[in-house]
Amino acid sequence: MKLKLFIVTVMALATMPEKDTLAQAVRAAEETTVHASKAEKEVAARVEQLREAMTNPTREALTELTLPQLNYGHSGGTTIENQEEFIQTLLTGKSDFVKIDLSDQKITVVGNTATVRHTFQADTNDGGKPGTVKMYILTVWVKQAGKWRMLARQAVRAAAPAVK
Repeated sequence: MKLKLFIVTVMALATMPEKDTLAQAVRAAEETTVHASKAEKEVAARVEQLREAMTNPTREALTELTLPQLNYGHSGGTTIENQEEFIQTLLTGKSDFVKIDLSDQKITVVGNTATVRHTFQADTNDGGKPGTVKMYILTVWVKQAGKWRMLARQAVRAAAPAVK
């Protein structure tokens, strides 16, 4: 946190007129850091809501969490769904997540856009067939009308452990 504050302070100093003081630059940097932290918490809360909606899907929740322009890429690399296809896949049980665990989450916010990377591990029951999956996920979120909504998602399947 201190390094982040230092970097933001240096950036603020570099863009301030000479008459401004170091104290003003530090205050501006602290405010920027606080706002970024607040936005990151908001995005994290939306990611959690999406995780919950994927395990207990409803049209209302999934529509509210995603944008109509959604571009949802699956880990196989050949399936990309729009918002309606994404919602239908979950509602019909074609993709059925029994349990989802997210770890190693990193959120970056720039203005009204955020990227989220995490490791996604899940117990599934796709089409009635039990299984497990581990993937690395990148999502893109956009804040519109005060709410963060997912615009894009791409998954990459984690490599299988090496057999000795």
